[in-house]
Amino acid sequence: MPGDPTPGAPSGRPATADVDRRLEASILELLARRAPTSTICPSDAARAVGDADSWRELMEPARRAARRLVDRGRVEITQGGRVVDPAAATGPIRIRLRR
Repeated sequence: MPGDPTPGAPSGRPATADVDRRLEASILELLARRAPTSTICPSDAARAVGDADSWRELMEPARRAARRLVDRGRVEITQGGRVVDPAAATGPIRIRLRR
């Protein structure tokens, strides 16, 4: 369940590795439910994993999750409809399945 603490995690917060895995899975799941040409925003994954009060804290972790998925050849990061180098992307990004 989103926001459920992982046993042993400090302060009752989910462990970082667990959140990272959930964000990656969320990105792939959200994209799988959409048309092959569709994109999502990292905030979609952050909202799916976080709760109403914490999803904003997951924005940068969601962007990092997308970059890891790019490294694995699963997704592409775009800006203005063009594929961009994830390391150089600043500002709003979109995520799509690799074509």
